[in-house]
Amino acid sequence: MNLKVIAFDADDTLFVNEPYFQETEQKFCALMSDYLSEQGLSQELFKTEVDNLHLYGYGIKGYTLSMIEAAMKISNNTLSVEAIEKIIVFGKELLQRPIELLDGVEETLKSLHGNYKLVVATKGDLKDQRRKLHDSGLGAYFHHIEVMSDKQEKDYTDLLNRLEIKPKEFFMIGNSLKSDVLPVLGIGGYAVHVPYHTTWEHEKINHKVEHPNFRTLEKISDVLEILL
Repeated sequence: MNLKVIAFDADDTLFVNEPYFQETEQKFCALMSDYLSEQGLSQELFKTEVDNLHLYGYGIKGYTLSMIEAAMKISNNTLSVEAIEKIIVFGKELLQRPIELLDGVEETLKSLHGNYKLVVATKGDLKDQRRKLHDSGLGAYFHHIEVMSDKQEKDYTDLLNRLEIKPKEFFMIGNSLKSDVLPVLGIGGYAVHVPYHTTWEHEKINHKVEHPNFRTLEKISDVLEILL
């Protein structure tokens, strides 16, 4: 490998994210429990989120709007103003959750820093992702932060063009096979999957990934054996 850039996903790769969304969903289900079962509420919320991705993109603000929309639909537009205010508070609380780094992250970045250009390549809301990276204390390790509207092959190709590198010089690390691995392999790059104990339903795939440029690792610090 003749690598120049190592890219990291942010949410559930560098720091905790999905468990906070799951806690918020539980609050939403408790608030709306008079209308449907917890499973029915979760399904309706997920459907609304996915339907809205092309409008809102990924992130907490879009999620909050989707909670409000789902609640209105579930209640047949009878939900009280007080309940809507509670949903808005759920969203604001999510935006203010403290940053919890995952094990081995800082050690890994410290070891790689100076040997490669390190970048963040993540989906989500620009302002929120920049806040999280600032609050995490990891910003100084990164040469570039790319907040992507999506993670398709074209999005990665655009990123590589901005970084002025070839696919074979790019190495991606993330917790999502769908977003962090498959599109990078598709353009000729290298990718490592570091599974997280919980994954958003929309990021799951139902087939095994086999590719010479692909590895699955148990923890993020295991990449040091490959890269150093």
